Amino acid sequence: MDRPHGPGVGASVPRVDGIAKVTGRARYLDDLDAPNAWHGATVRSKVAHGVLEAIELDPAFDWSRVVVATAEDIPGTNVILLIEDDQPALVKVGAHIMHVDEAVALIAAPTRALAFEALKHVKLKVKALPAVFTVDDAIAGKQLLYKTNNVFKEIRISKGHTTDLELEAAFAKAHQVIEGTYETSPQEQMYIEPQAMMAEWDGARCYIVGSMQCPYYVHKAMKSLLGCAPDDVVITQSVTGGGFGGKEEYPSMLAAHVALLAAKAKRQVKMIYDRDEDIAATTKRHPCRTHHRMAVDADGNIIALDIDVIMDGGAYLTLSPVVLSRGVLHAAGPYKCPVTRVRGRVVATNHPPHGAFRGFGAPQTTFAYERQMEKLAIARKEDPLSLRSRLALRSGDTTATGQTLGFSVGTDDVIAAIAAVAHAPPKRDGVNAAGTPVKRGRGLCFYFHGAGFTGSGEQRLAGRATLAVTTEGTFEVRSSSTDIGQGAITMFSQIAAGALGVDVAHITVVDPSTARVPDSGPTVASRTCMVVGSLVDQGSRVLRGKLEAWAAEHGMAGKSLVEIAKARGAEGELTETIQYQPPPGIEWDDATYTGSAYPVFGWAACLVDVSVDVDTYEVTIDRCVQAVDVGKAINPSIVIGQIDGGTLQALGWAVLENVVYKDGRVANANMTNCIVPTFADAPELETILVECPYPFGPSGAKGVGEIPMDGPAAAVANAVQNALGVPFDSLPISPEVVRKTWRPS
Repeated sequence: MDRPHGPGVGASVPRVDGIAKVTGRARYLDDLDAPNAWHGATVRSKVAHGVLEAIELDPAFDWSRVVVATAEDIPGTNVILLIEDDQPALVKVGAHIMHVDEAVALIAAPTRALAFEALKHVKLKVKALPAVFTVDDAIAGKQLLYKTNNVFKEIRISKGHTTDLELEAAFAKAHQVIEGTYETSPQEQMYIEPQAMMAEWDGARCYIVGSMQCPYYVHKAMKSLLGCAPDDVVITQSVTGGGFGGKEEYPSMLAAHVALLAAKAKRQVKMIYDRDEDIAATTKRHPCRTHHRMAVDADGNIIALDIDVIMDGGAYLTLSPVVLSRGVLHAAGPYKCPVTRVRGRVVATNHPPHGAFRGFGAPQTTFAYERQMEKLAIARKEDPLSLRSRLALRSGDTTATGQTLGFSVGTDDVIAAIAAVAHAPPKRDGVNAAGTPVKRGRGLCFYFHGAGFTGSGEQRLAGRATLAVTTEGTFEVRSSSTDIGQGAITMFSQIAAGALGVDVAHITVVDPSTARVPDSGPTVASRTCMVVGSLVDQGSRVLRGKLEAWAAEHGMAGKSLVEIAKARGAEGELTETIQYQPPPGIEWDDATYTGSAYPVFGWAACLVDVSVDVDTYEVTIDRCVQAVDVGKAINPSIVIGQIDGGTLQALGWAVLENVVYKDGRVANANMTNCIVPTFADAPELETILVECPYPFGPSGAKGVGEIPMDGPAAAVANAVQNALGVPFDSLPISPEVVRKTWRPS
């Protein structure tokens, strides 16, 4: 692999994997050599809720040419192990089908065409049951899908009061109450590479390779499903074309399917979803409805908040409790408030399961609180950015969970950065480049995002990373943190190089495989750089100290570390493994949801200018500026790329993107009408990096991958309201929504 040279942290060195990807040498799952592999296909349900009574194989088809696997072929437990054991790998005859496109059986054949031909000859006999498609119907509980109330998870946060009467007393003192209901739509990750996995067996050991974010998640699930020992299943990430959360938990399902088919076919089996199957069957961002009440005094200070969050979890629990948790923890926003109640629920429906997506929960509730702040600014006739600055949290203030903010609070820095480049807002009335009349407006927002796992999550994960000098005298970083396009390989290389004092070209980041790397925790939650990168940094420094001590004992003092490593490597491998230790002062109570929810927050502000075509009702984003506090940019070019990518996803969610369900089925399961932004839709993005160092991150770095997703959609809604004079409280703000909401005067 072509490798960059140059300094370590803080430099925009070329991506380590960049040349391989742009020249086509990078090998994604479908590029891997597997000339004799069979191809898998999935038999899926066509009803949203029912009892599977039989799987019928057409006797006119020659079944000797293919293999068929069902739940009866599962050697271990028929469950995709994650938070709860509620989702089967395959629906068993006699069990409940819970959503359209649920996997019921599997087929493998020598060619993909034959596998899909065989699908046409499988008939499912299903007794249909009443289905649940709305959160209101789920809460009503007339049809139970999950336990006794259809509630997957419920969370409450209370600050400054002990009873509901005390909360209402605070509202009774209000000079004004701002109230609204806000709805956000499901969103498809639309990664470049669809879900893809391949498996083969070597005796009793199963080898699975594929496109994924979290090898050890898959490993944990496969141990249970295959009923095997840890060493009897090896999970390896192939080069992965994007994830955005969509390849966090779902790859365990696909891994289960290829493993079962490979066992039955007694040969390699690969499965690569078509795009329509990927959109139809895999997890999406949770749709969310948030009711938000804000009490303010005569001076415009927030004195109480009452927030109710309801998310649609879909048919199975998957990661819904984690998504809800982050949603409610961010629901009060980065603003001072002495009395707060946040109630959150995620409920079961007969939609395909919803799961992780960049920001997981925070974008939904950020949209609600920033729409509230805009309405407050309008009601008070106060400059929107000045109002946010006046009410914002700063060092010494406490969050909704009672966490006292200390270091690395970038409030003033990001707000000042936006103010410095804002310039005059656009004139309300004008024409676009085609001469069509438009209404223009400006929207602003301010927001924060907790970096790393919530509360004591990182301590429970106890992530590890290993730094090594190999027998060849080279330096290796061994971690299960995956590169899914965000630049983790390059970032780890720079961190290790900087700590060791060597050129980046001397660092190799080992491909994540459970046979070769320790469990560093999942590649999620803006934790890869901040948490695992810190382990890499610490391990590199310890390793350097050991090498220098060895050099002093062997007459090599003063030699370069590269020379020392080559000499020491001849004696055998030298490794240093570091395990995560929480920073001091982090205390969290899961039972009461109080304390330090996150070790540190990222902070951001966003400005958006829009034009609304008065004839077609289309919203065009003319300008988008984000100022983001990243702690320290390990590689500024990569960090800006991350922010730009997240920003465009958020802008797409605001005006274009939506997953449409009809009777539980994804009605727009193709890229023709499940639309995402292209370059043609993208405005010129302006990204301002702000660095308020986090003392416990590598060189001060903290999470950056998710925060750019949180705010821009709210900024767009605020801008459209500014342009048209009416509120827009749901996403997406499509031409149909604009036409329905606004009538030209």
